Amino acid sequence: MGGKFESLRVEYQDVLRKSFKTKTTDLIETKAKHLSKSAIDLKAPLDQAFRDVLLELLEKEVNVSVLRELVDFSVLTCRKELSNPTMPVMLLSDIFDALTLDACQEMFLYVENNVEVWKENLFFSCCKNNLLRLCNDLLRRLSRSTATVFCGRILLFLAKFFPFSERSGLNIVSEFNLENTTEYGTDSSQEKGGDVDGDEKKNVIDFTFYCKFWSLQDFFRNPNQLYTKVQWKLFCTYATSVFNTFQGLKLEHVENNGSYCDESKNKMYFSKYLTSQKLLDLQLYDVNFRRAVLLQFLILFQYLSSSVKFKSESFELKSDQKEWIQSSTEKVYSLLRETPPDGKRFAEIASNILSREEYWNAWKNDGCPELKKSVVPTESPDKRRTEERPLLGDIIKQASSEGKYYMGSTELTKLWNLCPDNLEACKGRERDFLPTLEDYFADAIAQIESPGAVKDEDNLLKDGNYGWRALRLLAKRSPHFFTYSTVIMNPLSSYLEMMVKKIAHDKPGRVTENSQESQQNDAEEENLFKDTQVDENTEDIKPSETEEFMDDKNARVEHKLNPNQLQLFSEKVAPNWKKLASKLGFKTDEIQFFSMENEKEVDQARNMLQLWFDDDEDATLDNFLYILEGLEMEEAAEIVRNEINSMDS
Repeated sequence: MGGKFESLRVEYQDVLRKSFKTKTTDLIETKAKHLSKSAIDLKAPLDQAFRDVLLELLEKEVNVSVLRELVDFSVLTCRKELSNPTMPVMLLSDIFDALTLDACQEMFLYVENNVEVWKENLFFSCCKNNLLRLCNDLLRRLSRSTATVFCGRILLFLAKFFPFSERSGLNIVSEFNLENTTEYGTDSSQEKGGDVDGDEKKNVIDFTFYCKFWSLQDFFRNPNQLYTKVQWKLFCTYATSVFNTFQGLKLEHVENNGSYCDESKNKMYFSKYLTSQKLLDLQLYDVNFRRAVLLQFLILFQYLSSSVKFKSESFELKSDQKEWIQSSTEKVYSLLRETPPDGKRFAEIASNILSREEYWNAWKNDGCPELKKSVVPTESPDKRRTEERPLLGDIIKQASSEGKYYMGSTELTKLWNLCPDNLEACKGRERDFLPTLEDYFADAIAQIESPGAVKDEDNLLKDGNYGWRALRLLAKRSPHFFTYSTVIMNPLSSYLEMMVKKIAHDKPGRVTENSQESQQNDAEEENLFKDTQVDENTEDIKPSETEEFMDDKNARVEHKLNPNQLQLFSEKVAPNWKKLASKLGFKTDEIQFFSMENEKEVDQARNMLQLWFDDDEDATLDNFLYILEGLEMEEAAEIVRNEINSMDS
């Protein structure tokens, strides 16, 4: 029988190595089907093969990730009933025995992340004792003072893994750890060795107070001794002395800059505090130390005042003892609130935690019953269907059959069904917000036809914002906008004035009255168009005799900046030149090029503006002004506006 086991073990080793590389169990399943007729248990050889492969990986000192993959693969084989359910935890136990503590800490993260796997029915009952043993072995290897975080992670894992009612994790009979003793010096000769600073400290922190202070730890270790009269008097005397000392020694826990410290930045971990008399004067001024002692008092007072099932019947406080505990509890909370930083908040948190402990105490008094979620009684599907709302699919089908939409919200469904055809709704007249030419230019026509002169600041046709909106409206509404595509008006106000006159001329009732004037205007425009046409023989552009018009080339020359203007504009837009450059159409790499080529923002802005005015066909002062106004760069826009007005004049 032993020879058969060894041969299967060797065969499974070869199959397992190949399967582990592909992360599939096909080869193992085929092997198991082939050997299923044999009388020997096939899971035991595969389990041993897993441990042999693990030993090979550990000898090669592979990465922790490879070890995790092997454990995952063993979980897969367990779920397919190829190996025993205890196999993954046995592999983990072997891994933790072979790794260093640093590697164990990294590997334990895998155990924490897969706590739901270990809680499955397949693994829990078989592996819970093995996992508990694994965690206890780790805790024995760790130092409680230097590896407190890792120890805490292990304990938290056990709390997540085992249910609340698990007996192995409960102190059912409320026993105390009497082995947790605190040793301190009792030789009065040490009193001379305790050098302290300040006469006030010497009067308070003497050897007598030192002995009283550390003697309290024995009462915290075993509170039941306080039910005797002598021990109670000693405890009251020592506790009162400590309270008075804390009350007299105020703490000023401040940083170097004068602000209160954030304790989250300076976390410290202690398994036990040192008990040297030379350190006590420093410990009394330590915030963490003082809070730890005061919390011990609160925990002790709560135990003495609470009803605990396994307390002896003789362990009962008298009325005067209850009053002393109540007054001392208030005094401890007062000391906690006076202890910076965030003393009030810390005292409130401590009070909330201790109040929650009352629920756990009541649960233990009831025998630690198993905590289960309340199960809602199940009903028949037909009855539940009649009481529940209709299915979403049924609602959508019904709405589609009626030619409507269902959007899931009453208001959205109502709005969406006002007009089921969205394209037709967009074409509705009520959605046409574009004004008519007559309405938009009514004020401009009134200014042109007024007998008096209109100031430049009040002239709508010289307003950049009004002019830009006017051009967009003309492009949509006016038949005259695209009449002469090769002619550029300069300035914009002159072109708008001509268009406004045309609009005024086209208004009903104005044709007969101003027929002579309209004929004269048409003749002027016809002559102007002829003056700007291209000669077929010479292919040269004939200059116009009218100063209001110019060709494209001259327009570009007109709007080239002189050095003074370029410098002035650059200084005004320098703080926000990148925002302006993006609006002018420059790409990210081009903006980065300007920044790398020039150190100062003014030089960067000058380089950008120079390129835009030289290369962009739309680079005019009017367009530049419009862009600045859109970006709310009011100071720079005012400078450009003044330059345009000076050029117009």
